Amino acid sequence: MDTRTRLSWLIFGMTNAVLFGMGLVPVLTIKPWSEHAAILIPLVVLASFVLAFPIAWWLVPWMRARYERRRSLMQ
Repeated sequence: MDTRTRLSWLIFGMTNAVLFGMGLVPVLTIKPWSEHAAILIPLVVLASFVLAFPIAWWLVPWMRARYERRRSLMQ
């Protein structure tokens, strides 16, 4: 398993939590949506779980580049 995949799995949990929170807040605060919360909350869970890994995969090179820049400045 390459480094990008390993780091993506590490970031996956945090990304999943952020996406879930971003999806849950509107479902619970918008009155017409909160009436259908029994259907929408499982959809938010599923969507956050599905989208978390591709977003984490996209974030890893950006984070690694930032780390490499900082490390090269210290040497």
